[in-house]
Amino acid sequence: MGSFATSVQASLRDQLAVRHPELEWETEYHIAGTPVDVAGTTDSHLYLLELEWRRADPADNAAKLFRHLDEETVEGTTVVLFQIFTEYYQLARGGVSSKRKNAEFVGRIATETIDQLTYRPVEFELDPPKRGADRPENWEEIADETAVRISNLISDDEPES
Repeated sequence: MGSFATSVQASLRDQLAVRHPELEWETEYHIAGTPVDVAGTTDSHLYLLELEWRRADPADNAAKLFRHLDEETVEGTTVVLFQIFTEYYQLARGGVSSKRKNAEFVGRIATETIDQLTYRPVEFELDPPKRGADRPENWEEIADETAVRISNLISDDEPES
């Protein structure tokens, strides 16, 4: 990933750390040697954020993570994977690309197969520039809005006190 995507990772991590200080947040969290863009952890929960910037095959990326989680999930740990899709996966005529549909299908099947796993696709409403092009001026606002959506999903997932 380029420096812009790395900046988005850090922004999401920082925004979620403010909203959910009960979780320990980091970038480049490793599962079986495979880095996940951002992770928030407690003893009982693992929240993973995988940013799909311009990946040719996001379904393969998701499947690899699910395979590792199936092999390594610690009993008693709830795992939620947020697969974050940029507008790169939107079609000009409306709808989303088959690449994204395939990734979401893999996520739904993994959720049905792996105990304690939840999969959530999330919109990141920005068309990422190609390498070397300028960053959109409003990217931080879009990252903040995405962090709020993810934060709300995390809050909905937390058990009642």
